[in-house]
Amino acid sequence: MVELKVRKFGNSLGVILPKEVLQRLSGAEGDKLFLIETTGSEYRLTPYDPAFEAKMAKADDIMSRYRNTLHELAK
Repeated sequence: MVELKVRKFGNSLGVILPKEVLQRLSGAEGDKLFLIETTGSEYRLTPYDPAFEAKMAKADDIMSRYRNTLHELAK
């Protein structure tokens, strides 16, 4: 567990992530992170956009079902 302290940045509030946390998230300055609300009142911090992952899963499904058609269209 990592303890974070909420601090004031201008007119906003924020937290500073320790270097170890950013390394574990494979993040760097300027990268986007996503705070996802899970069941109950818990949150998960991730570098992956769940909406993008859902779109890619749908695209994979379409590509696998219409593989031959897409192959012909690519010619």
